[in-house]
Amino acid sequence: MSQFDEQDAFEGASLSARAMAARPAPYLDDLNPAQREAVEALDGPVLMLAGAGTGKTKALTSRIVHLLNTGRAHPNEILSVTFTNKAAREMKDRVGLLLGQSVDGMRWMGTFHSVCVKLLRRHAELVGLKSNFTILDTDDQIRLLKQLISANNIDDKRWPARMLAGIIDQWKNRAWTPETVPASEAGAYNNRGMELYAQYQTRLRELNATDFGDLLLHVVTIFQKHDDILEQYRRWFKYILVDEYQDTNVAQYLWLRLLAGGHKNICCVGDDDQSIYGWRGAEVGNILRFEKDFPGAKVVKLEQNYRSTPHILAAASGVISGNEGRLGKTLWTVAEDGEKVRLIGHWDGEEEARWIGEEIESIQGGSRGMRPFSLDDMAILVRASHQMRAFEDRFLTIGLPYRVIGGPRFYERLEIRDAMAYFRVVTSPSDDLAFERIVNTPKRGLGDKAQQKIRAAARENGVPMVEGARILLQDKGLTGKGAAELSRLIDGIDRWGRMAGDAGLSHMELAEIILDDSGYTAMWQNDKTPEAPGRLENLKELVKALEQFENLQGFLEHVSLIMDNESDAGGAKVSIMTLHAAKGLEFPAVFLPGWEDGLFPSQRSMDESGLKGLEEERRLAYVGITRAEELCTISFAGNRRVFGQWQSALPSRFIDELPEDHVEVLTPPGLYGGGYGAAGMGGNAGIETRAAEANVYNSPGWKRLQSRAATRPVSQPQEKRNTVIDLQATSSHTMGERVFHQKFGYGIIVGIEGDKLEIAFEKAGVKKVVARFITTPDDIPF
Repeated sequence: MSQFDEQDAFEGASLSARAMAARPAPYLDDLNPAQREAVEALDGPVLMLAGAGTGKTKALTSRIVHLLNTGRAHPNEILSVTFTNKAAREMKDRVGLLLGQSVDGMRWMGTFHSVCVKLLRRHAELVGLKSNFTILDTDDQIRLLKQLISANNIDDKRWPARMLAGIIDQWKNRAWTPETVPASEAGAYNNRGMELYAQYQTRLRELNATDFGDLLLHVVTIFQKHDDILEQYRRWFKYILVDEYQDTNVAQYLWLRLLAGGHKNICCVGDDDQSIYGWRGAEVGNILRFEKDFPGAKVVKLEQNYRSTPHILAAASGVISGNEGRLGKTLWTVAEDGEKVRLIGHWDGEEEARWIGEEIESIQGGSRGMRPFSLDDMAILVRASHQMRAFEDRFLTIGLPYRVIGGPRFYERLEIRDAMAYFRVVTSPSDDLAFERIVNTPKRGLGDKAQQKIRAAARENGVPMVEGARILLQDKGLTGKGAAELSRLIDGIDRWGRMAGDAGLSHMELAEIILDDSGYTAMWQNDKTPEAPGRLENLKELVKALEQFENLQGFLEHVSLIMDNESDAGGAKVSIMTLHAAKGLEFPAVFLPGWEDGLFPSQRSMDESGLKGLEEERRLAYVGITRAEELCTISFAGNRRVFGQWQSALPSRFIDELPEDHVEVLTPPGLYGGGYGAAGMGGNAGIETRAAEANVYNSPGWKRLQSRAATRPVSQPQEKRNTVIDLQATSSHTMGERVFHQKFGYGIIVGIEGDKLEIAFEKAGVKKVVARFITTPDDIPF
């Protein structure tokens, strides 16, 4: 295809520069001084460093209107890129509203991918494609990679196609073609990744197809190799505007730098403190080095916040100030102080979910002089999706309406439904629907034809499909790999069924055995997609949920009943979502549970990325706090159950970074002994110590807990909550005994209450812990 004609490419402009030049500019009067400064700085590179809730969208759309209103550019000479179609539509609508007329000529306002599709169709032949190329979705991409893997005689169980797809996607995000992948990546995918990447790209060209990563990669390649085409677009895109610049990856960054390399009229809007997508290729360094990339750039900080109270902003600022890799800004507001950020510690995760449920019900009607909040006004933001289970169970039990944003409800997740299907087959072998779900999950070579044979055998003999499969195998109606795998599955179902009657085996242990022996756990362990670790965590949470029931059957009945009772009817609902899904949203009241080291900040993130990972976790904490408009509640649990075992947890290091003057501690007295964490070790009473030693707890939820304290002390382990505990019960430990705790180190027992010990630790201060966490090895020196 020849280079396209300028008139043809940019026809249809709805507004001429001359017609707009004389228009008044009332939109400028609605801007604060910093916003107006950013809007009126039209020439040269501009970085609009916009903090959370500072009106960046308003400033960005006003800047577009100002470019049009002053006659600097036609609508089709402005390139405006966003990350979502929704954001692009909202921006276009706002521009039209400010102008008082539609702006149909703004053809280059959209996402990175949508703009690149238009460009690539004009120049497809330069990368070996035709202009009518197709764009493969993820399923098509995986199918094509599987064909290549098979053709290269690679074991796709050890080296799954999704793993290769993830590697190739990462390379494309970095703008690496098969020829430019660095030698340091040679070991990828068992030393075959680079070779298969080349084959994959060749096959895509043969199919006249691209994947999503190609859309940017191909256009960057064209711009790098064809200066004349790049110069055309530099002339035609007179002004470039970029939203959420902190979320750009390397390929997007290169694309923008190439286009802005001539006139340098680029305005990037973003917040380095909200860069939380490093795991999917975003480079916070792109925004941090903006002034280096564009010498003489004007940096305008939007710091006046229109969303949150001063206490909430101060808490967020206190946490984010711990990051070294940031440009730095301080949010402020003219709003009244409002409620302080509330901090509460709980005995365990289930107690945390109970308290939050009661607190939500309480503040619905207004409490402590606060205005009433609708359920739609409230959100629970979790670090990991598996945390949702405790809240969903609790809310379904008490009939509190909720919605899960950004994903399915816990018991509707793919991996949970698969696991429960296995449990259903074990407890009820006649459950054909469950059997059909698991018979080829993980892959056992039992496709549609094999399953049709199993159904036919079951129908002919009037038996369930499990028995039909047994008959089919006996009659040799199925052979090869599929027959061997089916035989193993049937043997497993029989074995698990017998184990279910073993009094010496708990149903939690049985659930783990089923998931392990079936190969289901291994399937997700071998899956290298970014979602796989979360799915494994959800499976662990599922096993944890079993602890509350006597057997698998009771658990399955419970899930069926609560899911059946859940209604999708209209009306107000509490929102539950991950912190990542909450970016860009805001709520009057926000709950932030699970602030414990290892959970948040995520241990996996810190292990994989070190300091860089920790700083991204801290930015995630900042995002969470700044979602709140009026009320922000942070909570943590001292103990969590993992596979039936109690594990004690330390409060998140981010809690110690909260400024004390802006925090109200709600932790019940005696829950912790205090003096732990950075504050305790330093000898100064910090926020963690206050959270531990608080003797005032005035929330309605805590008052209800106190009224029941005689029968269920808040600090009793879950399995003993329904019985009255004799606090003077005989203990195997004695006062003054020297003991050791895996996390808190050495200490002396200074108090005994049943199975709880109050211990003065040498470094962690006085704490109350469950006796089972304590060891007294003979070789501990006194």
